Amino acid sequence: MRWTKELIPIAGAIVLALGIGAIVTALTGYSVPAVFKQLVIGAFGDWYQLAQTLTQATPILFTSLSFLIAFRAGLFNIGAEGQLYLGAFFSAWAGFSLRLPPVLHTVVCLLFGAVAGAIWGFIPGWLRAKRGANEFVTTMMLSYVAIYLTSWLVAPGGPYHGTQWANQTVRIATSAQFPRFIRGAQLSWGIVVGVLIAFIVWYLLFRTPRGYELRAVGQNPLAAEYGGINVARNLILALVLAGALAGLGGAAETLGTHRRFIENFSPGYGWDGIAGGLIARAHPLGAILAAVLMGALRAGGQAVDRAGVAPADLASVIQGLVIFFVVAPELIRYLRRLRRGKLGDTEP
Repeated sequence: MRWTKELIPIAGAIVLALGIGAIVTALTGYSVPAVFKQLVIGAFGDWYQLAQTLTQATPILFTSLSFLIAFRAGLFNIGAEGQLYLGAFFSAWAGFSLRLPPVLHTVVCLLFGAVAGAIWGFIPGWLRAKRGANEFVTTMMLSYVAIYLTSWLVAPGGPYHGTQWANQTVRIATSAQFPRFIRGAQLSWGIVVGVLIAFIVWYLLFRTPRGYELRAVGQNPLAAEYGGINVARNLILALVLAGALAGLGGAAETLGTHRRFIENFSPGYGWDGIAGGLIARAHPLGAILAAVLMGALRAGGQAVDRAGVAPADLASVIQGLVIFFVVAPELIRYLRRLRRGKLGDTEP
C-alpha cells in the first residue's frame, strides 16, 4: 500500500510533464504524435530498443544507488560522475594489464573499479566527518579532478593513450569482458550485477545494524550520537560506499559497454543518478525502476533525433521536464527537512 501511495504522485508528475512537453513541442512547430511515437518506439519498440534502454539504465542504476546511500545518511553526494570515471579507468587498467582466468578477471576488474570509487568517496567523507567540510562542494570539486585526470591519462602523450584516432585505452582482455545478451546491442551482464547490488544495498540499509546506524545518522545525527552511534564513522562509511557503487557503475560500462576506457564516455550518468535516487524516494529497489525510466528517456530522445522528427534539443527539454516534475517535490521536502535540522526516513 505504501508503494501505491508513492507511485500515484510519480505517475501523475510524469503525465503532467509529458503534457507540458506536448505543448512545448506544438508551440515550436513539430508534430506532437510523431515526437512521442518516436520516444516510445526508441525506448521500447523492439528487443533491440529495449536493450538500448537497459544499456542506458545500467550506469544510472549504479549512480542512483550511490546517491541514495549517502542521502540516507544525510549527505548529498554530487561526485558520482567523477567516481564513475575513476572506476571505469581503473577497471580498464586491470582489464588490459592483468592476465587472469575468465570470471576471476571480471571480478578483479569490478573490485578495482569499486576501490577506486571508494577512495574518491573517502576523501570528502573524511573532510566532512573530521573537518566539517561541506560534501556538496568537495564531492563536486573532486568530480572535476577525476574527469580531467582520466582525460590526461588517455590523451596523446599520456601514459595510457591507446590509439592514434581517439583518446582511449587499448581494448581490455576478453577474459575481463561481460558477456552481452543480444548480438549488435551493448546490453551486458552489467544490468544483472546492478540489480543484484540494488538488493544488497536494500538488505544493508533495512536488514542490518549498520544500515540502521546509517539511517539513524541521516534522520537525526544528534540523537544518533546520544544513542551511542559513531556519527563520524558512519558519515565516512556512507561516502565510501557511495563512491564504491559509482565506481562499480564505471566498471560495468568499461567491461560491458565500451570494453575500454574512453575519454568523456559519460553523457552525465552521475548527474542522472541524483535524479534517479530522488525519483526512487531514496529506496534501492525503487532505483531499479527509476533507472529504467531515465534510460528510456535517454534512448527515446536519441531515437527522436535519429528519426529527424525533432532536434535533440527538444527531446532534452522533454526529458528535463519529466525529471523536474518528478524530482522537484522530493527535493523540496528534503530541503524543508534539512532546514528543520533533520532528514525524514521511510520504511522499506
